[in-house]
Amino acid sequence: MKLVVLTGIPGSGSTTVLSNALKDVDYLHLNYGDIMMELSRELKIAEDRDDLRKLSPEIQKDVQKKAAAKIKEQSQDQNVIVDTHCTISTPSGFLPGLPQWVLNELQPDAFVLIEANPDEIIVRRLGDESRNRDSQTYDEIARHQDINRATAMVYATLTGSTVKFLENHDNELNETVSLLVDTLNNL
Repeated sequence: MKLVVLTGIPGSGSTTVLSNALKDVDYLHLNYGDIMMELSRELKIAEDRDDLRKLSPEIQKDVQKKAAAKIKEQSQDQNVIVDTHCTISTPSGFLPGLPQWVLNELQPDAFVLIEANPDEIIVRRLGDESRNRDSQTYDEIARHQDINRATAMVYATLTGSTVKFLENHDNELNETVSLLVDTLNNL
């Protein structure tokens, strides 16, 4: 069975690309943030993802550990794709979305990064009324994607995984979905 981690910064369209690709592949979709939120609500420490992101790094680390164990348990008998963030921008700096204790637990076969141009991401974020995101400039978004690329390669080094970068530009969703399906089918 394969375990794949799919990432992209908010507004990259990673969840949209994945939702469409899942129609053509046999993978269980687990959203790391959903699992972390479920645990956070049980622990009564956060009500939504934006609250979770602003918790102290130590509390976030504890929730990450618990979520990794839950995901690993669910990945024993089927292909799993974990939708998550490679890094998380917090008020105190960038936090790895998958620190070493999470990677040691998950041991993914591949990482897939979904990216878009920063100007596309800005427009997408402005149109998303479902979230209360901090505003970021073009350069801050570009920096975040650069940090994700470097971090994904570190993750791959620690786990022996591959890393695939897919660009999700406006009006090219079908092409990006096809590339993701091909990537998943060829693992």
